[in-house]
Amino acid sequence: MTTYFTDASFKFLRGLARHNNREWFLAHKGDYDTHVRQPFQRLLTDLQPHLAEISTHYRADPKPVGGSMFRIQRDTRFANDKTPYKSWQGARLFHERGRQVEAPSFYLHLQAGNCFIGAGLWHPESATQRRLRQFIFDNPGSWKAAAHAPAFRRRFDLDDEEKLVRPPRGFPAEFEFIDDLKRKNFVAFRAIDDSVMLGPKLRQSLASDLAGLAPFVDYLCAALDLEF
Repeated sequence: MTTYFTDASFKFLRGLARHNNREWFLAHKGDYDTHVRQPFQRLLTDLQPHLAEISTHYRADPKPVGGSMFRIQRDTRFANDKTPYKSWQGARLFHERGRQVEAPSFYLHLQAGNCFIGAGLWHPESATQRRLRQFIFDNPGSWKAAAHAPAFRRRFDLDDEEKLVRPPRGFPAEFEFIDDLKRKNFVAFRAIDDSVMLGPKLRQSLASDLAGLAPFVDYLCAALDLEF
């Protein structure tokens, strides 16, 4: 069995959180490459066959630029927080059409004490939100199976951080899943213990999670007329 991340991975990210400046990052860039970027790339390479078994339309791309991994640099142009780096590493396992249209994705997050795997649409545009809400309203039975099956909800949580106060316009308040229609994010996720993230069974655990999240992503793809 293969391990990917180590205590040194978390040590670098904790150090970056404490010393979030260009000088510190450049002085420790070798640690970033060795303990965060390269093992994450290996993990993405090893996850691609598992992802292909779930959907041939999704990619775990290890390319350092234009692939699945997000840049460690933050975009501070419109942010109040001007710190230049993220204190975590994330990667998006994306739909092949994700660069042309808004599409759900799988997501993996590396951060000591806050590792998780998720899937769905984070902050979708208003038009996409309307399509999702209408599709759930028109297809409540399959939404119940995809997002509220007991086995699914025992394993994954739905993001409840951002919701409308009132039902969205045009939908009856008594609709069975009106609380879901209030969502601004359509995301399911599961926390990953640090010991699992650093352990030899990480790939197998993530492969199982990807398969578990697949019906949820499949439903969102159907709502947006995307292949799955």
